[in-house]
Amino acid sequence: MHSRFPHATISSPLTRRSALLAAAGWLALPASGIAATPSPSTPWPNASQVPGGVARLPLGPAAQRPAAYAGEIPLLVLGDANAWTALVGIALSAPPGDASITVQTPDGARRDIPYVVAPKRYREQQLKVEPRTVDLSPEDLARYERERAHQEGVMATFSQPLPQGSLRMQVPVPGRRSSSFGLRRVFNGQPRNPHSGMDIAAGTGTPVVSPLPARVIDTGDYFFNGNTVWLDHGGGLLSMVCHLSAVDVKVGDTLKTGERVGAVGATGRVTGPHLHWGVMLNRCMVDPALFFAG
Repeated sequence: MHSRFPHATISSPLTRRSALLAAAGWLALPASGIAATPSPSTPWPNASQVPGGVARLPLGPAAQRPAAYAGEIPLLVLGDANAWTALVGIALSAPPGDASITVQTPDGARRDIPYVVAPKRYREQQLKVEPRTVDLSPEDLARYERERAHQEGVMATFSQPLPQGSLRMQVPVPGRRSSSFGLRRVFNGQPRNPHSGMDIAAGTGTPVVSPLPARVIDTGDYFFNGNTVWLDHGGGLLSMVCHLSAVDVKVGDTLKTGERVGAVGATGRVTGPHLHWGVMLNRCMVDPALFFAG
């Protein structure tokens, strides 16, 4: 199962040592430029049937939108009566091999649609950290556990899909990519959960905007992620922006693509200002680059 607390990923059973190691998303990483190769033929995310990717599975024609599920988790289904498609987020922890979704038509008929998850090896980085930085105090650990429980509920949000339109996202802030999605990290010789978002280096105060039309479903100052905003784009497609110096929206606000959400900062566990941007589809963190508008 994928990590349910993005960016500050925690292995189970939870220990104070593993908590802070897993939360070291603030460590500096080699920079690489943001590049995108969107397909011009579709307004949907690029298909990539690998861990951390998105599968686009054709469901065929139906008079009404069918319901599709990965296990018990509802999926985003788009299209029209001539052809429906399920967009399936694939967890970073998903093993390569056979997988399937279940489709239920309005008359109650159910069928399974198989697909194959291809292997992908993300780059690995060996990091050495001070031993004193790997232990959380009891108070900080208790705070983290409260915040994790709260965000479990946020990540379960599933609203009706937005009116048919492009899912190509605007990058929420200009800048260089300072940490890529999926980077597998080894701290002091101990493997930890991979990076579940994209870090973009930018100066404090740089405006952060909504990558798609959205409803604000959560804001908060969290132990690891700092000032954070969660956005609901409909149908189980969510995004999060973290480490903000300012939050300029409140829960319930509706935003258009490009409208201001807040400003880049260095709140939470960071060594310098940057934006952590995460994209979630059916409760799986997926590579934001698959959604780039260009």
